[in-house]
Amino acid sequence: MSELRVNNLYLDYGTGATANAILKGVSMDLQRGEVVALLGPSGSGKTTLLRAVAGLESPKSGTINIGDRVVFDGERKFEMPAEQRSLGLVFQSYALWPHKTVADNVGYGLKLRKVPGDEIAKRVKEVLGQLGLGHLGERFPHQLSGGQQQRVAIARALVYNPPVILLDEPLSNLDAKLREEARAFLRELIVRLGLSALMVTHDQAEAMAISDRILLLNNGKIEQQGAPQSMYEMPDSLFTAEFMGSNNKLPGKVIRRDGDRVTLDVDGSTMMGTARGGSVDGTATAMIRLEQVRISDTQADNAIRLPLSTCMYLGDRWECLFHRPEAREGGLRAYSPYRLAPGDYWLQLPQEKLWVF
Repeated sequence: MSELRVNNLYLDYGTGATANAILKGVSMDLQRGEVVALLGPSGSGKTTLLRAVAGLESPKSGTINIGDRVVFDGERKFEMPAEQRSLGLVFQSYALWPHKTVADNVGYGLKLRKVPGDEIAKRVKEVLGQLGLGHLGERFPHQLSGGQQQRVAIARALVYNPPVILLDEPLSNLDAKLREEARAFLRELIVRLGLSALMVTHDQAEAMAISDRILLLNNGKIEQQGAPQSMYEMPDSLFTAEFMGSNNKLPGKVIRRDGDRVTLDVDGSTMMGTARGGSVDGTATAMIRLEQVRISDTQADNAIRLPLSTCMYLGDRWECLFHRPEAREGGLRAYSPYRLAPGDYWLQLPQEKLWVF
């Protein structure tokens, strides 16, 4: 069953010739128990879409349904107020009341809804227990760590059992180490409680780790959507391929094409690649993930010979940069399990992993 459905949504700021279009006909749905990540660069429209669903932005046209309720219909000029949509919302800043205890912060929404005090206490205790915060109910926000404050914000969104929880970059305020731990906790919580969630993020690793499906937005439109693995391994466009991983880009000229097999001239080297997306002709861009580049000290097929420029230690591996000294741009990056000695290397680019757009 669809918990959330957005159809052909348009939203702009301003009027007339000065209007700035933010959403340009976005359609999506969210199934019960599913987590969908809205992913994209700054200005792509992902946060605006989330806020439109929440009732914090007014679209120009289209429809929004939550379950069997219509909460926005542009043609009928109908817009349900945010407080009547019964959605859980976790803000990027957490927005906790500094003068209220954890329990009071979590129960505040229930108090506004005139829920009896004993019922509030019961539900607050239950949700704090689910998030491992049962012993912190009497503390104030300033007495909590960043990760604990984040959990309080999530508890406040969950306490009245909303049909959909909206997460606006929920991990962005955490440091790198805590962010990884919170990512695992959030995914486990969502699965355990069977939540339906719509999450905004600009971090592709975060989107892939937490979501069941990704909607990649580009300039107010959905560029591509699908399961994280398919988005990463089978991008439909250069934009998707670039956004979903760490890559090498190689400008080249198409020599010939036979089906999906493309022969390219890349800086004087003849390379074989696989066509992806639309028509590939004339000048093209080849792209390959860093982890797909194979480093060899002997000549190899479909490879480019380059001198090693530098290596950077990443903990579990080394990231190595290969670059001709006389070239101002270009070069290739690849991962190695150990630090490489100075010298020239053959960088093999497997045909099926060298995508041509």
